[in-house]
Amino acid sequence: MFDFKYFAPTKVLFGKNTESKVAELIKEFGGTKVLIHYGGGSVVRSGLLKRVKDTLDSAGISYVELGGAVPNPHLSLVYEGIELCKKENVDFLLAIGGGSAIDSAKAIGYGLANEGDVWDYYDYKRKVTGSVPLGVILTIAATGSEMSDSSVITKEEGLVKRGYSSDFGRPKFAILNPELTMTLPDYQTACGCTDIMMHTMERYFTNGGNMEITDALAEGLLRTVKKNAIILRDDPKNYDARAEVMWAGSLSHNGLTGCGNDGGDWMTHKLEHELGGLYDVAHGAGLAAIWGSWARYVYKNCLHRFKRFALNVMDVENTGSDEDIALRGIEAMEDFYRSIGMPTNLRELGVNATDEDLVLMAHKCAVGVGGEMGSAKVLNEEAMLEIFRASM
Repeated sequence: MFDFKYFAPTKVLFGKNTESKVAELIKEFGGTKVLIHYGGGSVVRSGLLKRVKDTLDSAGISYVELGGAVPNPHLSLVYEGIELCKKENVDFLLAIGGGSAIDSAKAIGYGLANEGDVWDYYDYKRKVTGSVPLGVILTIAATGSEMSDSSVITKEEGLVKRGYSSDFGRPKFAILNPELTMTLPDYQTACGCTDIMMHTMERYFTNGGNMEITDALAEGLLRTVKKNAIILRDDPKNYDARAEVMWAGSLSHNGLTGCGNDGGDWMTHKLEHELGGLYDVAHGAGLAAIWGSWARYVYKNCLHRFKRFALNVMDVENTGSDEDIALRGIEAMEDFYRSIGMPTNLRELGVNATDEDLVLMAHKCAVGVGGEMGSAKVLNEEAMLEIFRASM
């Protein structure tokens, strides 16, 4: 095992009607003028946005609004939010929604607290030195952004999708009411479950340091999400299953499932970032479409972890060679994806990429990671292209 730092300062209120506490939480963390940032759609239709505004009005907290956050959140909206907050003297950000609204709000917070172009941080040219404080009311269990240090933004010019991580971006509080996720389409629920599992799997498939307790937590989380994803496929209104998945989403990306290892592999995410940037696909679906091809490319270099995953997570029988067990584990994972309506290749995702597109994505991915990256197996641009081609 390796030495590690674990930092998860976000205050969590979990359960029914917890959104009613939003005003007192904002005051607890010093907020006096709030930007309410959200996407649109369900946040408005469900009445959640109105309930939040009524709560802030009753508490005497002033606010301005910025809707329009979309999947693969856009840099242009981040710029708009920064200018609005400067104009209105905003000192606290409240994201209502899922990862898109939260990630966009994090970027707005960086842009307010630091000089220069906020894209510089996502382009790895500078590091932030602070952020405007952020709170979250979560409506989609998926990205774990409500407790994580990371955010992902898409620059429309050039269709460049990049992530940035900083402890300054961790939300001050997160309100998690599983009932707020019950209006999600089945596809979005499945995408969320996939993303949650992938955040843990990225940390699980490594060649650098492991702890038995961390592995046990990771495997338990993966089994729990797998089980409850099937329950929600058949019974979308099941509160307990919603609760299990929602809490798993937060724990999957707050660092807990990576303690003691080398930080994880993360190449499936990096490959999907290029796919999402170019084709604007749902993040979880993009991850599912790429994972099998990545796994088959790297498993021999990380065989002990793939065998353990097959046995402890996918319930594969412990018969045959280690390679056979590992491959049956990969197949079982793909069967699970199909069982919840997720794709296992790019064509099932609806992406008919040309080879030129694949070459472009591999090149942009290699540039984005500084040439090569990976822990299960280090991948260079040529390897990235092979995985993209196999995923067709």
